[in-house]
Amino acid sequence: MNHLSATSSPYLLQHAENPVEWYPWGEEAFARAREEQKPIFLSIGYSTCHWCHVMAHESFENPEIAALMNEHFINVKVDREERPDVDRLYMAYVQGLTGSGGWPMSVWLTPELKPFFGGTYFPPENRHGRAGFPSVLMQLSQLWEQNREKIEQEAIRSLAALQVSARSEAITLTDPKAPLERAAEYFLRIYDEEWGGFGSAPKFPRPSVLFFLLRQAGAGSSGYNQELLRLVLGTLDRMAAGGIHDHLGGGFHRYSVDREWHVPHFEKMLYDQAQLAMAYLEAWQVAGEKRHADVAHDILRYVQREMTSPEGGFYSAEDADSLLKHDSTEHAEGAFFVWTKEEVMEALSSEEAALFCRHYGVHSHGNVNPSSDPHGELFGKNVLMEQGMIPESKRASLERSKKILLDVRSRRPRPHLDDKILCAWNGLMISAFARAGAAMGDKGYVGAAEAAAEFIKAQLTNQRTGELCRSWRKGRVLEAGFAEDYAFLIQGLLDLYEATFKIAWLQWAFDLQSIMDRLFWDEAEGGYFSSAKGDPHLLVRMKDDYDGAEPSANSVATLNLLRFSQMLGDDGSAKKAKQIFALSGRPLDGMPAAVPQLLVALQYSQSSKRQVVIAGKSTSPDTKALIAAARKGFHPYDVLLLVGGAEGAEGQAWLSERIPSIAGMKPIDGKAALYHCENFTCSAPVTLSDFSVELESSGVLG
Repeated sequence: MNHLSATSSPYLLQHAENPVEWYPWGEEAFARAREEQKPIFLSIGYSTCHWCHVMAHESFENPEIAALMNEHFINVKVDREERPDVDRLYMAYVQGLTGSGGWPMSVWLTPELKPFFGGTYFPPENRHGRAGFPSVLMQLSQLWEQNREKIEQEAIRSLAALQVSARSEAITLTDPKAPLERAAEYFLRIYDEEWGGFGSAPKFPRPSVLFFLLRQAGAGSSGYNQELLRLVLGTLDRMAAGGIHDHLGGGFHRYSVDREWHVPHFEKMLYDQAQLAMAYLEAWQVAGEKRHADVAHDILRYVQREMTSPEGGFYSAEDADSLLKHDSTEHAEGAFFVWTKEEVMEALSSEEAALFCRHYGVHSHGNVNPSSDPHGELFGKNVLMEQGMIPESKRASLERSKKILLDVRSRRPRPHLDDKILCAWNGLMISAFARAGAAMGDKGYVGAAEAAAEFIKAQLTNQRTGELCRSWRKGRVLEAGFAEDYAFLIQGLLDLYEATFKIAWLQWAFDLQSIMDRLFWDEAEGGYFSSAKGDPHLLVRMKDDYDGAEPSANSVATLNLLRFSQMLGDDGSAKKAKQIFALSGRPLDGMPAAVPQLLVALQYSQSSKRQVVIAGKSTSPDTKALIAAARKGFHPYDVLLLVGGAEGAEGQAWLSERIPSIAGMKPIDGKAALYHCENFTCSAPVTLSDFSVELESSGVLG
């Protein structure tokens, strides 16, 4: 056992028995590096990362390579999901050095933690003109011994470059609509007309692009822009039909190695499930097609079944790799998910098997070509992919077959489950369950969102200070949450308030925003740093400004601030949002497609500020009917508030302190009333008896 055995991270524990003398990120390792004057080898990854496993098996479990590492370096392992700040800093260095990045990430540091060389995966020997990991280790060790002064000068230059890149110059956008139009034109230009999605292989789900395009499609005054809507629905439909979608168990794999969405990297990440569930939900709200609602249900039920802890929190991820057999020691990517035709035929009747194989593209020789399988592990196997729409007459047979095959699959060796509970990713999942529960009238989904929020309140919140923690696993907590933990959870709590109208969720969100401002806001330049002050081992405090697989903390926080301004009339929140737009002026002006979630906030800032306030008892049928009417359709720029009734008195009093006009909003003659307001100027209230005309004309019913 090395120094990782006392940690709680599943990723670090995977390496606890390596012959490498690993240390977790911390002073113990750094003090030894300073004392022995050895460089640090920093390896960053996560527990469900396929190529992290490959490098571990090839190099870190190899006694000879481990001996080189132990002799010449102090070796440090970091779980990127627990320390996104460390990952973000050194990823910026690797991307600047090599032009690309990814995991596993390999970085060599001076004892003072300044980077001087880096990359991602290194093979165990020299291959195809590429240096193997042992060669890199020996060359860097020799350079350190023979030319250390030059290395340290390079490290100083690298750190200075990182410090410069972390600074931003605020500029004011002369035309706030221009970035929206340019980004839409860009995504139109790179859209894959045949297979959906944007660009070519590999293809990643990037839901923030779909959120932006869906809102941009509805930005005109004459209905939805069908061309932009086609991009969103086409991408969602192709992904849902593809192999990236787990047709048996639900949910989506990480990404596709080909442009057809066929052969995935099989890991399943919680943040993908959360954002894709919201994307399919919004598509259903706009287009009204049942198939989109079905996929949203499919994702959420998978998360409830496989990714929810007994305590109510949501687990982080499922691995891509698993054992080939229970009595085997050999792993392969996708082993749990792929099928041979013989396995399908054995499980189903001949008639059902024929239909299933035809619909999901199952062939005797497999449906994966060597060219689309970069690992050579899936060739000859079948990755399920729909071949056209399901005929209604055949739906029952296919659904029955899927249940049978899911039961068969459940008896295979399961992939590793990363069972740590991350505050940020739980915030995204709370949003998904809350929004789906409200829109679909599903109390179970709302209950799942509340259970997760209650878990975070109890287990991932410092009860003395109110500050958030990053992660929880089996009772062990990693302290010090990051900006994304606050931003994503605040978003989830705002959505949870609008799903339940329990004022406590809105009050907690407001309190967390105050703490986030105190810990992360840059008073000099504006915007939120990713990490709080005070970590002596973090050489540069970065600001996340790219909306990739996960949205950036600043993008989500900007929309949160605008929602607070609209819900509570909070001018300070609106001012901070404006500062973030100014700080992000250069990417918004020069490369707006890099920040689609920030574009969503920009769209919000340009919209009319509409509040829909319903006064009535939450349990009354007429109140429920008005709430259902207000929720019908897709209204991303509205906020929904509930006041009145004994149970709503506390909420009405708290809201009235911020928006005095709410104090006078009451039921009319004992009947629930709806107040439609724009920029805090309200029209005459309507009741259920006259809503058919009034609500339609106000646009509340879309």
